[in-house]
Amino acid sequence: QKTHLRSVCLQYLLFWLLNSHCFCLLKNGMGLIIFFLCAYVPKTEAGHCKWAEVLKDLERIKTSKDIDVSLYTANADEDVKCQELVMRCFFLETEVIIQECRIKNCSKTQDVWNIWKNGNESFKKNKLPSTKSGKCKECEEYEEKSFTEFVQNFVKVIQRDCK
Repeated sequence: QKTHLRSVCLQYLLFWLLNSHCFCLLKNGMGLIIFFLCAYVPKTEAGHCKWAEVLKDLERIKTSKDIDVSLYTANADEDVKCQELVMRCFFLETEVIIQECRIKNCSKTQDVWNIWKNGNESFKKNKLPSTKSGKCKECEEYEEKSFTEFVQNFVKVIQRDCK
């Protein structure tokens, strides 16, 4: 709600500025262009993390007792150049969790499915290319760790990306 309030305040300030000082600009085309650009500025929330929904679902599944699987787990302190590949690895491993949950009928299957779905949507929206640096590892090169360690590292990597 704080972000929404800031957005409303910013829109009001822009409206007041245009009304009081720049009303004459609205008489020409350039003034209209500036007005419409200013109207859309508050809609881009710089402080919003694109992985916020994934973080919420990770919080819901992290204590799950019925998910018992070893997963390739990237280190949270991987080179920043490898960040996108690390994220892709974590989302690929969620597919393994989904399969495990289908077999065992886990209570958190929907949350895991949401993580996978939201991650893939974010990759599609942001059209992130799958580039590989010489220093970056393939998913299978990481050590297999428990589900709990996997989730902890996944959260750390997302938090690092959201800073």
